[in-house]
Amino acid sequence: MTKTIMVVDDEEDIRSSVKMILKKEGYSVVTAVSGDDCLKKLEKTKPDLILMDIMMPGTPTRDVVKKIKNVKISFLSVVRTSEAEKEELLGQKNIVDFIQKPFDIKTLIARVKKILG
Repeated sequence: MTKTIMVVDDEEDIRSSVKMILKKEGYSVVTAVSGDDCLKKLEKTKPDLILMDIMMPGTPTRDVVKKIKNVKISFLSVVRTSEAEKEELLGQKNIVDFIQKPFDIKTLIARVKKILG
């Protein structure tokens, strides 16, 4: 069965390139332009994983994450975070990874495969 991944990023080029990379790997991909858009789309679709930028307009990402239940989330962000901040972010129960932008395509694919098993 095809796994579905939601890519949430306010930058069109990031959304489209990550979508293209993941589709090539056989994943079904849904995109959202903000945390609010993500929550709206979650009413209709249940992805296996959400790749989410941290810094986006609208509702703060940390508040959006609190509303998402039973879906693995990996942050995909250019934001430089200290190890302590990363630990705090990863301490939230459905946060499973933190992928630093810019990322290497092979690394992104490997991390997604590891998360989805």
